[in-house]
This record gives sequence, C-alpha cells and structure tokens, in this order.
Amino acid sequence: MKFAEHLSAHITPEWRKQYIQYDAMKDRLYESQEAAPSPEDVDQGTIDRYYAQIEEEFFRICDLELKKINTFFSEKLAEASRKYASLKTELDAPKHIESRSITKQNAFKRRGSLRLRRDKDEKIMMSHTRKMHDLKLAFSEFYLSLVLLQNYQTLNFTGFRKILKKHDKMFETDKGGKWKCTYVDVAPFYTSKQVEQLIQDTENSFTSELEGGDRQKAMKRLRVPPLGYKQNAWTTYRVGLFSGMNLVLITIAILAALFTDHDDQWKPALRMYRGTFLLILCLFLLAINTYGWRSSGVNHVLIFELDPRDNLSHQQLLEVAGFFSVIWTLSLLGFLLSSQLGIPPFTCPLALVSFMIIFLLNPLPVLHHSARRWLLRVLWRILTAPFHYVGFADFWLADQLNSLTTVLVDFQYLVCFYAVQYDWIGNVHSKDDVCTSTIYGIRPIIACLPAWFRFAQCLRRYRDTRLIYPHIVNAGKYSTTFLVVLFSSLNKWHKDVHGDEVVQNNAFFVLWIICAIFSTCYTLTWDIKMDWGLLEMNVENRFLREEIVYGYKIYYYFAMIEDFILRLAWTIVVSVGEGGFLHNEILITVLASLEVFRRFVWNFFRLENEHLNNCGQFRAVRDISVSPLDENDQELLEAMMDEEDGVTHRRNTDKYLSKKRKHGKEQASQKLWAEEEDEDI
Repeated sequence: MKFAEHLSAHITPEWRKQYIQYDAMKDRLYESQEAAPSPEDVDQGTIDRYYAQIEEEFFRICDLELKKINTFFSEKLAEASRKYASLKTELDAPKHIESRSITKQNAFKRRGSLRLRRDKDEKIMMSHTRKMHDLKLAFSEFYLSLVLLQNYQTLNFTGFRKILKKHDKMFETDKGGKWKCTYVDVAPFYTSKQVEQLIQDTENSFTSELEGGDRQKAMKRLRVPPLGYKQNAWTTYRVGLFSGMNLVLITIAILAALFTDHDDQWKPALRMYRGTFLLILCLFLLAINTYGWRSSGVNHVLIFELDPRDNLSHQQLLEVAGFFSVIWTLSLLGFLLSSQLGIPPFTCPLALVSFMIIFLLNPLPVLHHSARRWLLRVLWRILTAPFHYVGFADFWLADQLNSLTTVLVDFQYLVCFYAVQYDWIGNVHSKDDVCTSTIYGIRPIIACLPAWFRFAQCLRRYRDTRLIYPHIVNAGKYSTTFLVVLFSSLNKWHKDVHGDEVVQNNAFFVLWIICAIFSTCYTLTWDIKMDWGLLEMNVENRFLREEIVYGYKIYYYFAMIEDFILRLAWTIVVSVGEGGFLHNEILITVLASLEVFRRFVWNFFRLENEHLNNCGQFRAVRDISVSPLDENDQELLEAMMDEEDGVTHRRNTDKYLSKKRKHGKEQASQKLWAEEEDEDI
C-alpha cells in the first residue's frame, strides 16, 4: 500500500486537518517537475534559479506543516495530562470517603449514632458504585485517545520522511535529508516521550486501582475495540444460504398468495405478521448501520459500552436477520397453505411469535447468549425507567422503540386476538373490531409507551444532571406524542359513534392535526439540530457542522430532506387514509416500514454526532474515535497491547530505531535515508 493510501486509511477523522498534507505536497512536487524549463529552451542559470525558487517554497510549506503539527500535538498532550490528573482525582475520591467514614464512625460510637452514620455512609458508597463503572469506561476511552496520539506521532513522522526523500530523488539533491535531520528529528511531536509515560501511568493506575492488580484483566478492558473485524467463513456461508432460501421462499409465498383464498382472514393475519416483519427489517438495517459505523471509524463498540471482544458484527447481525426471515417466510407459507396442509391457519403466526420470544429468553449459553443478555438488560432498564441511570444504549434503544410503536400495538392485537376473538378451531368471531377498538383505552396506552419510556428517561437525566436544557426540553418533545395519540384516538371514537360523514367536522380532528403539526416541527428540529448537530452557520461544510465523518456531503443533505419528508408521512393518513382511498391496514404497514427506514438513516448521524462531540454527555472524555484497521494492523496492535509492558510506541518497531539503539541517532538516520526503497515511485 502506498503511504498516501495508508495515511488516508489510518487518520483520526476529527484531526484530518492537523495531519501532514502529504498528497498536496506530493502533487506540488510533480507539478513543479513537469513545469520545469527545458535545457533546450533556456540556459542553466535560469533552470538553477527555478529549482532554487521551488525548493524555497517547498521547505516553507514543510516548515508551516511542522509548526502546525507541533502546535496541535502540544495542545493534545496538555489536554491529555489534564484529563489524567482529573481521572486520578476522581479515582482517589472514594478512598477519601471510606477513610473519612471510618474516622467518623469511631467518633460517633460514643454518641450512640453509629447506626445512623453507617446507613448514611452506605448510601454514599452505593452512589459511588456507578461512578466506579463510569471511571472504568473513562479510563478506557482516555487510554484509546493516547493510542490515537501515538498514531498521530508515527504517521506524521513517516509522512515527513517519505515526502522529503521523494523530494531528494526527484530533484537529485540531499537538502531534504538535511532538513529532516535539522528540524524533524528534533521536533517535539517526534521526540516527546510523555505520551508513552502517560500510557504506562494509565495502565498502572487502572490495574492497581480498578482491577485489583490483575494486569491481564486490565489490559483486556483497555484494549482498543477490534474495529478491524475478521470475517468468519462459516458466518459468510450461512448469510449466503439464508439469502438464497429467502429468495426462493418469498417467490413461493407470492405465488401462494395469488392462488389461495383468504379474503376473510387477511386483515388479522397482516396485523400479526407485520410486527415480526418490522423487527426483522430493523435488524437487517441495523447490520448495515454497524457496517457503516465500522467502515467509517465511528466507534459504536465504545459508545454502546459493549464488550470489545464479544459483540455482534454486521455479518452476524445479517445472519440472525436472515435466519428469522426464513422462519417468518415459512410461517407465512404455512398460513397461506393451511388448508392444503390440514392445519388451523392462525396457529402459524402464534408459533412464529412464540419461537422468537423463546429464542430471546433462552437461558442456555448458545445462539449469541451474551448479546441476548445485553439486550434484555437494556430492555429492563427501559421498562423500569426512570428508576435507573440512563446510558447511551438505554436511550438509543428506547428511541428505536419509538419507531416500532406499530410492533407493540400489533403485539397487543395478537394477545387480544387469541384471548378473545379466536375460537381455536380456525374460525374468527364476527366481531372483528373488538381488539382494534379504542373504547377501552388499551391501544392508545400501548401506543404511548415508547414515548413514555423516553419521557421518563429525560426526567431521570434531569435528576442526575440538574440541567433543564436539554433534558426537560427533550422530555417536552416526547410529551407531544401523548397529545397526538389522545386526540387521534378521540377522533377515531367520534368517527365510530357519529359516522364517516362528520369525521372532519369535529373538534378532535382539528386538535389532532394541530398537535401533529406541532409535534412534527418539534421532532424534526430536534433531529437535525440536536441529535445530528447539523445546520451550523459559518462553517466550511455549508449547513452541516465543522467536522464530519462520512465521505460525501450529499449524504447529510439527503438525510435532512429524507427526515423532513418522512416526518410528514402522517399527512398521508389524513389525505389518503381518512378519505378511504387505500385500506387503513395497508397504509399503516407502508408508513411503519418507512418509519423504520427513517430511524435507520437517523442512526448513522446520531452515532456520528455522539462520536465527534459527545453531545449527549454520556462519556467522560470525547476523543474516542479510531480509524478502521486492516488485518495486519489489528494483529500488530493487539500483540503490542499483550506485551508485559503494555503499549509501546509504534515507531519502536521500525528498523530505524533498532539501528538507532545500536549506532546512534544521526548514523542510523542517514543509513535509513540511503537504503529505504521509496514505495511511491
């Protein structure tokens, strides 16, 4: 791989402007050589003056780049030192509390208040349990930022070495080598050992204070998450197998739907199969999300606080989605061909849902057990909000549930259908509207649950931070959903009581439209401005933000337009659904699928914003990004981190420093300069 490609692949996205501009400098050298006057046209003096001017300009650029890199490195190093001091202070705080607690307990023994004091101290120590968990995550993030700073040193030094050697070869001179020895080899960004010392201090503090002296456990926690995922051949095979099976089964299902008669059963079947379909679609799109995050360097593993060594890759998510889609299609075929198979048709959707629930709750350590446990833990914290601390994964998954409201409502219908409407012989009772009626208030309550989860989480975040903005303001956003559902349900009730002819002539309909418009404006503004951090003024990326991760600006503009359009999709319900131009159940299915797609797009930019700016304040430090690593780099990095002394500077693996230790810095530098083969020529 040429160095320009290597540099582009391994830079930290947020710092891209602070690296050596290798491509621009290389292009300038080539342009200067091509524009050089020909000896046939001008005299030698003119040629010498031309090259002297080119060299003066080139070294001026080198000097500016070197100053930029030194300044940025010094700033980051000072910032890292301050962060380490702050983390050490936080780490020592529980010790002081425990020591003070023991001292005060002894003082209170004579006063008869020991029990009261002990209860108070226990509450204090319990409040620090979560803090210690946060400290572990903060140290892990901080350690990663130090590794990134090491990588910054290595890449920039290599960039100077390459471009100066290229200059000397192209212009047949040794001035580049001399400039390197004079300026680059003594530059603070290269000679500083403070980053290595900070890494060693971090390892020692983390090992002794947070992991009880277990260095192996500490290094496993501190290691860089393996974004350079190594594909498994069997997983790839199963993904392909399930994809092929799905194509065949879907084709058969379409033909079966065309040539079988289910006129009196299609509506309840659609409601029961729709929810599971949306879940599978969401899982498939999440696999694409994961691939996009990993390939762009968005560190979702650290943001979600996943185990770096045990989390589902995009390939494994595709495998699970493919497996469930095969089961879903087989169940649908069983329903469509139930008369030919001699089975009650509505046992098939019940078997499908039962299988999916058993798969999720299966306690055996098989079938991605750790991932299922993680999901259940997060779901429990969501269901019991606001009684738990809210992490990024908690609020993110609750937001996904807000886009899967149709799934919850359809699950309520499924339970009601088998409890009230189904006679367990295969027939459906004539009262088809029992489970879809809003008269008992069950369906509106179910529809409000996802918004309630996020509303409660926002209140908990306010309790923990005492910040009205953004948490109370965000809670207000979710409270608008309660009003929309309330007036929508009342409008439906009014329609059922008074008939279709007055549906648009009642106060409930007007209030529903007003609340829906207000909620749409609220949520759309929050999506783009707060969740994505876009629409900044006076920045290089027009209407975006100062730093972006994804390669093309068109992605961001498309996402804003797409979010605007799909946030207004409810207007189709008013214009098409209320007008009776399309069956309501079909319309709900289409709009629910579009909402899942909208959330899929939202995920890309919400994670990117959290990655760049820590906008939700879920992390203790913010420089957590790591560029995608190829296989060799990943293995090298893991091997370095497994060493007894932890991470060492990457340049220590270079032949340059091995010779430097034997022969001295100046001699090794000149020898490497003469012997190294230029990969770019």
